[in-house]
Amino acid sequence: MSTTWDPGAPGVLALPSGRLVRGRGLHRREPTGPRPNFGLYLQGRQPPSVPWDSVWVRWPDFLLPTDPDAERHFRTAWRRAGQERVEVACSAGIGRTGTALACMAVLDGLSPDEAIEYVRGNYDHRSVETPWQRWYIRHFRPTADD
Repeated sequence: MSTTWDPGAPGVLALPSGRLVRGRGLHRREPTGPRPNFGLYLQGRQPPSVPWDSVWVRWPDFLLPTDPDAERHFRTAWRRAGQERVEVACSAGIGRTGTALACMAVLDGLSPDEAIEYVRGNYDHRSVETPWQRWYIRHFRPTADD
């Protein structure tokens, strides 16, 4: 049995390295099929608990993360996506989710501008909704450990 997502499943983004990450909106019903092994939840308020390993990143809608560990959590999700089903979600699954997915694409080797276009072209064309979300991605940098 596979421990990663089906590449054709709804919301699944294949990063350039082949890592698969599912983005979704928490206001929508959970998709059928396998559940995540790890969830990265981007919310202004603590999301409901889930029966899998998860992290909450404090992040008000349309703004930037207020959680000082946000970048570390993006790196954890990116690493785990190499071998596990990782889900990234905010309320609608567009702005904050798209921003986090673009940061993961930067970790995957794309430039920030390439990452934004990649996520918009392969996940949701509305991803990365605000100028400050674009700014955040452009200032997100991989570390030597990535």
